[in-house]
Parts: sequence; structure tokens; C-alpha cells
Amino acid sequence: MGLDTGALPDFPWDSLAPFAAQAREHPGGLVDLSVGTPVDPTPAVVREALVAAADSPGYPTTHGTPELREAVVEWFARTRGVPGLDPDAVLPTVGSKELVATLPSWLGLGPGDAVVFPHVAYPTYDVGAVLAGAEGVPVDDGGLVALRERRDVRLVWLNSPGNPDGHVHSVDELAAIVAAAREAGALVVSDECYAELPWAPRWVADGVPSVLDPRVTGGDPSGVLAVYSLSKRSNLAGYRAAFVAGDGAVVRRLLEARKHAGMMLPRPVQAAMTVALGDDAHVAEQRERYAVRRELLAEAFEGAGYTVDGSEAGLYLWVRPAGGQDALETVADLARLGILVAPGSFYTRGPSQHVRVALTAHDVAVREAAQRLLGA
Repeated sequence: MGLDTGALPDFPWDSLAPFAAQAREHPGGLVDLSVGTPVDPTPAVVREALVAAADSPGYPTTHGTPELREAVVEWFARTRGVPGLDPDAVLPTVGSKELVATLPSWLGLGPGDAVVFPHVAYPTYDVGAVLAGAEGVPVDDGGLVALRERRDVRLVWLNSPGNPDGHVHSVDELAAIVAAAREAGALVVSDECYAELPWAPRWVADGVPSVLDPRVTGGDPSGVLAVYSLSKRSNLAGYRAAFVAGDGAVVRRLLEARKHAGMMLPRPVQAAMTVALGDDAHVAEQRERYAVRRELLAEAFEGAGYTVDGSEAGLYLWVRPAGGQDALETVADLARLGILVAPGSFYTRGPSQHVRVALTAHDVAVREAAQRLLGA
């Protein structure tokens, strides 16, 4: 049987077209805060590494270069509090979205298996379950109840910091989820692509915990994977530069399957990733850009009578208006100001009162949006 595309949900952002058209009619034009695609320059040091590796006539390896895998190991130790990771337990991926969408299939999940993910979340976790023929199960506790009460949970997705609401799991929360999953025989995979963009004082001071932190795993990564993307922290969305790391046995299983499928990251991209992971200066510079935009937008929304909930880390503000109206009404209200945002209903199976506001717009556009909000 072929893929039943009818089982897939409509691509949510296509439904924003009428609101985008309305926003473009504003005299000042459209300010698009609906997507999280980076707009700032790719760091020069990274571009230089890409060019230096441009003469790459041979096929790259699926497992990635030793230099890249060592750079991942060093980055985990230096910035995420995860020492001693095995370089063989690192695997580059063609961006993180392809892994999120296909991991249940790579793992051989299907009918009778449950894939757990946050009830407010990036929709691709659910799509991955659909593609594999498994059951997607949204939860609001990291999966603890599902792991204890169901016998069919095979995969638990965490997203910390979360998209869209910016929630962050503490070490204790992560450790409880990992312990429950190990008891149930489920794999825990944490999508941590916003980890270097903390905003709440607690996470700025202590750092966002990784699921591979020894305090979480007890020093044993068995049954645990972390996924990371360089798209946001290094403005490399166009490079499709990401990796998964953790349980060596699972990584080896993925590696063998991906070899057969030809899932290889281009050698120049691997070289660029290696340099990007070793350079913390550009990450701090980019975080400061987002900090300025975040402060402007948060103050403007709050000044206009909205509430910013959560948003402890990441690239988004999770915003709701006074009065509790549906998210699509808020999208329409903001479109009349020429501002396009994403409704919270994109990230949950039910209705939502929230909208997601991205920080990924140029400074001039962010200032313009703030002025329109405060002048409304």
C-alpha cells in the first residue's frame, strides 16, 4: 500500500494566506511574525568554512566526519553540561524536521504503537506518528501518566525549550520522565533546538538542561536521544544542519538504515557545522539580537492589553488577548494592523486563545510592529 496522504492534516501555514493578504493592504505593508525562519546573516566564519570545503567531489559519509562528531561532543560538554559523550553516538541529520517526521518509521513503529508528544507542540511530532501508522498521543505532563497507564507507548517526544510556548523542563522533570520511560521500555527523544536561547532568569543563570545531562540519565544515555539544530542559533536554516546524539545502540540502528536510504549531509555543510559548533561568539551575538526584539515586542503586546504567557526560552512569544477570544480572531485583529502571526490552534488539536509571535524579523520590521501595536 502507498502512503495515505489523506491521513495527513492540511499544512497549517497555507491557511494563513487570506490573513497575509489582508496584512499586505496595510499602508505600511506586512510585518510577518508568523514563521520562525532566521533573517540575519549566516556568520562569516561559518560561510568561510563552507567555501573552504566546496571542493568535495566524493560522497560524504552518513555518519559524518570524525571532526564534526568530535565538535558535537565538545559542544555538549562545554555548553550543555554533558561530558563524555561517545562520538560514535552522534549522527548528523538533514535538518531536524526530517528526523522528527521520520523517526517513528525508522524505529519500525506502526499500528498498535503510541507516540507521545506535548499537547501544545510543533505539529510534526504528530505527523511523524501518522506517517508511521502509529497513534499520536498529546500529553501535558511529559508523558508520565501515559507511560504508567498504557502499555503501547514506544516513543516519547519532549521539546524543551518548547515551540510555541517556550516552556522548559527542569532536571527533576526530565529525570522523572526518563525513569518512567525506561520502566515502560520506551525511547525518550528531546528536541532541544532552542536551548541556547534562554530568557527567564533561572535558565539564563543555570542553562537549559539537556535530556542527556548526567543528572537526568544517571550517566547512562540508554533509551535517550537529544536532537539539535543549528538553524536558529547560527542562522543555518538554509544549510539543513542538525544532529541526533545519545543512546549508541539506537544511533547505530538509525545509521545503518540511513546508509541504505542515502541520507547524507553534504560534506561542505558538515565542515560549516564543525566550525559553528566551536564558535560561541556568534551565538551570543545572535541571542542579543533576539533579546532586543523580544523586549520590544513583549512590551508592545503588553502595552496593547495582551498577556505574554510562558515564553521562558526560544524564538517566540506565546500571546493571548484580554477577553479570551479565539486565536483566529486575534490573527484577524493583528492582520488589520499589518502584522501576521500564527494561531495557537496550529500547535494543538483543539481551539486556542493564544497566538505565536516569532522574533525572526528584521529590526526595522519589529520596531514597526511595536509602533502599530502601541498606536492601536
